[in-house]
Amino acid sequence: MKIYEFAAIFLPKERKDEKIAEKAAIIVQPTTILAKDEKEAMLKAARALPEDYVDKLDQVEICVRPF
Repeated sequence: MKIYEFAAIFLPKERKDEKIAEKAAIIVQPTTILAKDEKEAMLKAARALPEDYVDKLDQVEICVRPF
């Protein structure tokens, strides 16, 4: 097992026709986890996403790095 750190960022698509513009935001604060490899760490990170963003996965970036 290795230690990994992950975070998730919401990067909304730019839409000029909408009056209310969404802003980029950190949706999962940097979190430390144990995983056997980066693939497992990415899976655990994806499961940590708030339900509000599940339908917007194309606008979410998950960042994983070994600690």
